[in-house]
Amino acid sequence: MPVCAMSMRNYTSVTKFILLGISNSEGLENMLFVLFLVFYVFALLGNLLIFLTILASPNLHTPMYFFLGNLAVFDILFPSVNSPKMLDCLVGQSRTISYQGCASQVFFYHTLGGTECFLYTVMAYDRFVAICHPMRYTVIMNHRLCTRLTVGTWLGGFVHGSILTFLIFKLPYCGPNEVDSFFCDIPVVLSLACAETSLAQTVSFTNVGVVALTCFLLILASYTRIVISILKIRSSEGRRRAFSTCSAHLTSIILVYGPVILVYLRPASSPWLDSVVQVFNNVVTPSLNPLIYTLRNKDVKLALKKVITRVAQPLGFKE
Repeated sequence: MPVCAMSMRNYTSVTKFILLGISNSEGLENMLFVLFLVFYVFALLGNLLIFLTILASPNLHTPMYFFLGNLAVFDILFPSVNSPKMLDCLVGQSRTISYQGCASQVFFYHTLGGTECFLYTVMAYDRFVAICHPMRYTVIMNHRLCTRLTVGTWLGGFVHGSILTFLIFKLPYCGPNEVDSFFCDIPVVLSLACAETSLAQTVSFTNVGVVALTCFLLILASYTRIVISILKIRSSEGRRRAFSTCSAHLTSIILVYGPVILVYLRPASSPWLDSVVQVFNNVVTPSLNPLIYTLRNKDVKLALKKVITRVAQPLGFKE
């Protein structure tokens, strides 16, 4: 307490932070701006198209596509938390961000991050019921349960993000104010606090770890049961079709949990590796999900083709 009190007397409370940007990117700003802008626009348009396709196609009004629609909404919101400011910095605009703006980035980043973990867990449970209990699928995954699970994922993410934001920003920040990243996140912001951070570090590490690990174990349990059930299918065509319904979800899980493990659940920190992994997680992964979920899904591809044709016809375009 005396050290903190002394620090607060010697320094003025921070009202803004300076984002140092992506490590080792000097001279590459213009190229990175174009690259990330393409990924960001593709993420917005691709996921919006997926969402509208599911909304406009009655044959896609099933639990699986209901959750996929929620994932599309997530993939629109998540890159929008940090990408606009990152692109702004790359073109040489202001690198400063207000104290409130920094807190908002931490809150929305981890709220949506928690929502993502919960949503993938729910999607794994949906696939478990569909493959292991196909005769009871519509009874178990009824509208009420789907609604409750969806509300739970978003509410759980909100609680997760609120706890982390409170822990980080209840600490005093009185200088320096340079954030060694292109956005505000827990590890880089905590290092700037002018007070003891061990409790906040431990609790935030535990919070992120428990959420990610719990979701991962539930997903692993669901897919263990799924694999066992698929292996019991006698026909090779039946096994192939069953595996194909899960392949997109498994690919997305790998793309999500890889960055979480590399950034938050390893003992040593590497600014360059953190930047690369977080750029991939923030911009690249949300732009890949529309491709992952459409390229191997005949129902979505057919519905997407119908929606595009329906939109193109009034404009005078031929199919």
